[in-house]
Amino acid sequence: MPLKNAEVVSILNELIETCEDGLHGFTTASKAVDNVSAKALFASRLPNILRGESELKAEVRRLGGDPDKRGTIAGALHRGWIDLKSAVTGKNEEAIVMECERGEEHAAHVYEDALQKDLPYDTRAIIERQYRGVVENLGRVRALSKSAPASAPDSSSASTGRPPESESRPSL
Repeated sequence: MPLKNAEVVSILNELIETCEDGLHGFTTASKAVDNVSAKALFASRLPNILRGESELKAEVRRLGGDPDKRGTIAGALHRGWIDLKSAVTGKNEEAIVMECERGEEHAAHVYEDALQKDLPYDTRAIIERQYRGVVENLGRVRALSKSAPASAPDSSSASTGRPPESESRPSL
């Protein structure tokens, strides 16, 4: 059974919050790194995220909702990017890239969760297209992460506290 508009609006507002997290995270990261490639990558993602956020807000309005009244979700600001601040404070570029990767993994999971719902066709099409953009962002950040020199001889999950790439990759 299709979701009611209020339920769809709630899902869209969560995606808007995810976009805002990404905007904040990539802006912070692009200002914090010295590596030209990383700086360019992070800055290049911002226009796409802004477009996606605007599109989601328009869809919320089309469905009769208010994208500026998010309530419960808005209180969990920067869930996927929470450790970026400490990485930036320490100026550890490898840690910054890892946090950007983690933030994009979180975004991918939020989009995947949304796509599990019985959404209206037009809304689903928007979310599917944006999800592909998130996956593209994640791939680019992962490529940057792989090209960065390791700061320690052991870069296994034991040393990073993260699961191996195959376990952390979102299911498509």
